[in-house]
Amino acid sequence: MMTNKLDKEEKEILESYENDEWVSVLNEIDVAKYKAAAKNTFKKDKRVNIRISKLDLELLQERALIEGLPYQTLMSSVLHKYVTGRLKDKNV
Repeated sequence: MMTNKLDKEEKEILESYENDEWVSVLNEIDVAKYKAAAKNTFKKDKRVNIRISKLDLELLQERALIEGLPYQTLMSSVLHKYVTGRLKDKNV
């Protein structure tokens, strides 16, 4: 299993799942609600154009290659984690 790419929260969720601590949602209304929430979470319905330095773009592309992601997906993920408070400065 490749858990080395998971952050602390993701590892805790995986461990919880593997310990059978999760139960299925049986209510069809709740299932529909959760499906809609999940779909909307990752819905990309806006386009943004930004200017960044050539070096920053090359470093992003390199990091994305290492992570096995398209660089725009990596950028979107980093921004999402930042605005939701899940991306923190290690030195703080």
